[in-house]
Amino acid sequence: MRIAYGRIAQESNAFSPVLTELEDFGRCHLYDGDELHHRTGPDGQEVDDWLKHAELSGFRKAAHVVGRGRVEAVPLVSAWSIPGGPVSRGCFDTLIERMVTALREAGPVDGVFLSMHGAMLAEGSDDPEADIVEAVREVVGPGVPIAVSLDLHGQLHGRFVDNVDILCGYRTNPHRDHARVGYRSGEILVRTLLGEVRPTTAWRSLPLICGGGTTIDFLPTMRPVYRWMKRMERNPRVLYVSLFNAHLWNDSPDLGWASHVVTDDDPALADALAEELADMLWEVRHKQPPAFPDGSEAVAMVRRARMARRLGTVCVCDASDIVGCGAAGENTRLLDTILREGKGLVSYVPVRDHEVVQALYGKPEGHEVTVRVGGKLHPELNTPLQVSGRVLRSRTAGGLGRTVALDLGHVKLVVTEGPSMAMKPAFYGDLGLDPWRADMVVVKSMFPFRLYFLGHNRKTIYARTKGVTDFDAMHQVDFNDPVHPRDPVDLWRPTDRRRRGVA
Repeated sequence: MRIAYGRIAQESNAFSPVLTELEDFGRCHLYDGDELHHRTGPDGQEVDDWLKHAELSGFRKAAHVVGRGRVEAVPLVSAWSIPGGPVSRGCFDTLIERMVTALREAGPVDGVFLSMHGAMLAEGSDDPEADIVEAVREVVGPGVPIAVSLDLHGQLHGRFVDNVDILCGYRTNPHRDHARVGYRSGEILVRTLLGEVRPTTAWRSLPLICGGGTTIDFLPTMRPVYRWMKRMERNPRVLYVSLFNAHLWNDSPDLGWASHVVTDDDPALADALAEELADMLWEVRHKQPPAFPDGSEAVAMVRRARMARRLGTVCVCDASDIVGCGAAGENTRLLDTILREGKGLVSYVPVRDHEVVQALYGKPEGHEVTVRVGGKLHPELNTPLQVSGRVLRSRTAGGLGRTVALDLGHVKLVVTEGPSMAMKPAFYGDLGLDPWRADMVVVKSMFPFRLYFLGHNRKTIYARTKGVTDFDAMHQVDFNDPVHPRDPVDLWRPTDRRRRGVA
């Protein structure tokens, strides 16, 4: 058996004017052929600086273990970018063409596994993931099963679901099961080709775009839902159960949470479980995320958290400029507040500014500078901020491009060439900034930093200033139906039936 595998994945923010280009994928993760095959093997590093093993590595392991030597894994192309604005038309066309060309050149295959995000946006497309699977389907034909893995933010539409035989979503938030989900996808796909199972699917779409509290899988609001999903999978007829929380910064008129179930040749069971899971998700709709303090209050909270600062550091998420949710990372509002009101607090802060990096990269330590940082990619929203200090050091990091650390006194500023994805302690540590020595560390990640900073972080604060990842983005979308919590909605089934085309 020959199974092709590949990836085109990016989480997009519809409200960012900074388009994602091919160079953004190239800076983070863009491989094919033998290089991709090596990286996804047991000794490879699938995504430099981020993940040793992810979905494609998990698939490869399943192909080997479940296939028992009878599966040839055929690499296509793998493109993965840090979240950002919508993918440009030229970039998207190029990625699809590379995928399709590799698939044609591979020759006949018995199955395909694709790792995607599910919340990608692209110029000229109403559903990029559907475009990708349709292009693949056109090459392999209707009889070849296609398995897809998606992030929890995956957005389900009929055109996409109709072309996917096996769909597996992440089951953890913060995400820590990339490879496991790839394995499960590959396991079901291989068993399908061996004739052991026959996947049948069902799904539901809810007029719900924000709920479930923090949506963290192990906290009280969502924990019972995830536990129910695991219990359902104890039934050998149930192959996989997924839920999808809407990506708030997607401008789809049919945006919403979704349930999806894959069973073994039992469409009635799939339909019943998808319906039951949708009801459970609807029940948690009234549990909204907590309100976030503004920048000034966040700094005051850090100052009051003396014990947390003594035992470690305080992680402050710049909730209006979350790069992990597609923001550019050039918002200077929180930086300005920390400079003015955070004296006496050692603070590490990131900002994106290609021009500043270009001017300062490689300058000697101690070189004195006065520069205007940020506010250049989206000047209608963000304002450049003038800062003065001295250069600490420079380095190049995967996905981030070149970076320069500046000493501004009580603030240590990290300026990045690419998206300022401050998510891991190494973002600062690799530039000589030890998180243990900081009172406050600013991150640009919604959830994953909680895992990576687990050893350092003694208190978490989400600070709202003003930016493209504010939660009220829902008010900028022209939805086809009333949606919760923006509008009063009592029943989810009428909207679901329209979205799925059910009479």
